[in-house]
Amino acid sequence: MTLHPSHPAPGLSQIVRLGAAQPLDPACDHFYFLRHGQTGRNALRIFQDVDEPLSALGLAQATRAAERLAGEPIRTVVCSDARRAFDTAHTVATRLDLVPLPESRLRERHFGALIGTSSANIDWACEPEGGETLAQFVGRKRAALAIALALPGPVLVVAHGGTLYALAALLGVPVDAAVLGNAQPLRFERDADGWRAEALALPPHADGADAGAGSAIA
Repeated sequence: MTLHPSHPAPGLSQIVRLGAAQPLDPACDHFYFLRHGQTGRNALRIFQDVDEPLSALGLAQATRAAERLAGEPIRTVVCSDARRAFDTAHTVATRLDLVPLPESRLRERHFGALIGTSSANIDWACEPEGGETLAQFVGRKRAALAIALALPGPVLVVAHGGTLYALAALLGVPVDAAVLGNAQPLRFERDADGWRAEALALPPHADGADAGAGSAIA
């Protein structure tokens, strides 16, 4: 399995290695994943704290994702409790007549002293002062996703770009640029050959903006 976004960041191969060492094996045969809508610091490629809000574009992206996911048979919405993920989840869950379940272990990797600095040249293998190591991050995600995917399904997980990298590695699913966008709904499904991810087509955007565009981090 490989992670191959359009501009691979250093350290992604280590996420693959860590995920493959202890893969995730949920009992469900399909679920949904949604990265949060864009934030101001996403656009500027800056490491974010948990209270970073959605931008106006991010709010529009969340609404557009909600329109798309309204047609899916989702029973449970579980999300990171970081503001940008929770607000995205709340927008979608309201459309589904559900209440999102916040889970702190679904937060993005804690980058410690790097928060507030540029993420343009991120190295996932770094060990930031006051933050998580990559092994700690992947281990946390494994535990959180195992709990989330055991909830009544189909489940929608709303979280972060780093969560998606870890999830893909834990399931042995390739990741490319088509699935990395902010608020791009994904359907994960298991077949005889293992897991695969499908990007769900979004409805047209009212102003022609690309609501799926965004940075591939956080």
